[in-house]
Amino acid sequence: MPITFNSEKMQFHLFNDQISYIMEIVENQYLTQVYYGQRITSFNQVSSFPRIDRSSFSPNPQQLSNQGFSLNVCLQEAPGYNNGDYRDGLVAATYPDGTRATNLVYRSHQIIAGKAKLPGLPTTYINEDSEATTLLIELYDSHRQLVVTLRYTIYEQRPVITKSSYFKNESKGLLSLNRALSACVDFPTANFDVIQMPGDWAREKQLQRQAIMPGIHSLESKRGASGVAQQPFIALADSKTDDLSGEVYGFHFVYSGNFKISTEVDPWQQTRVLVGINPFNFNWLLKPGEAFQAPEVVLVYSNTGLNGMSQSFHDLYRDRLARGKFQHEQRPVLINNWETTYFDFNEQKLLELADDAKKLGVELFVLDDGWFGKRNSDTTSLGDWFVNPEKLPNGLKGLVDQIHAKGLKFGLWFEPEMVSEESNLFKEHPDWHIHVDDYPTSLGRNQLILDFSRPEVREAIFEKMTAILDHVPIDYIKWDMNRNMTEVGSTGRAAEDQLKTSHLYMLGLYDFLEKLTTRYPNILFENCSGGAGRFDAGMVYYMPQSWTSDNTDAIERLKIQYSTSFMFPPIMMCSHISESPNHQIGRQTPFETRATVAMAGNLGIMLDLKKQTAADIALLKKDIQWYKDHRALIQFGTFYRLLNPYDNRYGAFEFLNQDGGLIYFVEILPSASKSWLRLKLEGLDPDGFYDINNQRLSGSELMNYGIYMNTDLFGDFQSKLIEFKKVK
Repeated sequence: MPITFNSEKMQFHLFNDQISYIMEIVENQYLTQVYYGQRITSFNQVSSFPRIDRSSFSPNPQQLSNQGFSLNVCLQEAPGYNNGDYRDGLVAATYPDGTRATNLVYRSHQIIAGKAKLPGLPTTYINEDSEATTLLIELYDSHRQLVVTLRYTIYEQRPVITKSSYFKNESKGLLSLNRALSACVDFPTANFDVIQMPGDWAREKQLQRQAIMPGIHSLESKRGASGVAQQPFIALADSKTDDLSGEVYGFHFVYSGNFKISTEVDPWQQTRVLVGINPFNFNWLLKPGEAFQAPEVVLVYSNTGLNGMSQSFHDLYRDRLARGKFQHEQRPVLINNWETTYFDFNEQKLLELADDAKKLGVELFVLDDGWFGKRNSDTTSLGDWFVNPEKLPNGLKGLVDQIHAKGLKFGLWFEPEMVSEESNLFKEHPDWHIHVDDYPTSLGRNQLILDFSRPEVREAIFEKMTAILDHVPIDYIKWDMNRNMTEVGSTGRAAEDQLKTSHLYMLGLYDFLEKLTTRYPNILFENCSGGAGRFDAGMVYYMPQSWTSDNTDAIERLKIQYSTSFMFPPIMMCSHISESPNHQIGRQTPFETRATVAMAGNLGIMLDLKKQTAADIALLKKDIQWYKDHRALIQFGTFYRLLNPYDNRYGAFEFLNQDGGLIYFVEILPSASKSWLRLKLEGLDPDGFYDINNQRLSGSELMNYGIYMNTDLFGDFQSKLIEFKKVK
């Protein structure tokens, strides 16, 4: 049993062969954190945390005589509010008397085989009860009659624990939840580096690492989406930990809306990590008997470096977060017309592009923005999901039938959550967007956000989409979202419930996606939000791949894909070969380097094929065939980061399976009289042999001595791909 409770010691132990997570009920009341890390086979200490009287600056609970115990010092699992712990807490509630003091103590627990889904929310899951075990711990404030149930699930074969919280009002009065976070983990040390992924549009997930500092450090989104500015992820690593060795703790929030992840280092060099829905613009009124379910947090521990952490996320998300027909299917090579035509296209242009793409070996043709309403720029027509007859005189089905006749699959771009003021939908329903009545509404990208917290709005958009999808045989949908929330309000919602709107929006979106993906199981859905504005674990549950960034420059993408791989496997990252000079930053990059970086994910093409040289067309055809031949390895193999491109010198990845692997290498900015780089591989069989570079070398030699990579490269932004095969 991977979860045990020792009633004598009042200790919970969650464990498998790789990790242990130990908690203890102290003073017969308080649930405290004891240990989280590498597996401990037998833990015999009791109440081992030092009892030191901190005098009046760390108060002692009133009902206890033990003056050496203070909530302000101890490591807790569910810290309350205004109860002597001056650090941030898991919960904040306003009670009928207008006060907020909350003190949560142990009431009961259950250990259950398996893992239940959280209603209305994306979650990791299991296929068999034997895969995981769940612990429910019920905490209670007897004066307030607030119940908080902590849910812990540990996977049998993975170094993974998931946590969430459930808040219920058992009183006879109203209770306002002002803060309802999902997880708290307290560490007895502050000897950590903090790893995070800040960014912006076209510069998403920029890896940052720095030593943790005293006080509170907060990563958050207030955008109504997880956003480009931060990823709902944080890792705490030992200062010596790198990609290949050392300890690291990863936290990833399975949610797509406003979030907050904070680290707090107290005066005694202890670290608290809190993860959950951002209290910004959040207040959830609970009537007697009502409850609120917080989303899930995934915790991963690795003692084999950052690659070990990432591989655990990759395996979990591929196998137990993504769902549906395409979860374990190879993804098609596609061409997207966007950077070729933008809004300026007609049926003939599209068919000519499809003909040229088919000759190269492309498998999927994607029609991007501009096919609907009067959409000739980004100022109009969102919400008018009917075909533009001037561009497509034979209708959407006529175009799709012709594309299919060429032997290509067909994909279509939608932005269902948005509406343009210049649209029929807005004229018919001017109150259907997120806004505050009788208050100015900001514009973003000339569009407004439809209020998906309202069922009637979702139903109307669902009908518009199904009217197309029921009659046009579409194989792929690119779901875009290019606007974040401002002036958050919902017409018709009671004043006391307005601050529910952001979360109700996410629940509405999840409900919409659940219905849509269930109705169309044979459509491959790709998540997009102006690039990676909502590329998070919550969206993976509904869409198994995401557009990684609108920035298609190979060197920028090398960095973005490197950082994205901390959480997501390559099969979830869509990457395209695009023009040079690049449309986003103007960089000129060799064709093969653009191809190399794009082929480290799900390969796509975003090129005007008629403007390419004959030599580049020949290379493109060759690269597409090479990618198809190695696609299974790239999309389903074990992925290693070997060299960090953020130093602007080199970037290197490795893909590995039981038959061999691939090395992707880019030399970014060389120097005169440069030093030679010897690259060491990872994950090989040390006693096995591999054919590589026309040599037969042992796994131990390749991992400990390595191979020289840059002796034959000259010039900026050069790359190479090396294949190696294991000798049977």
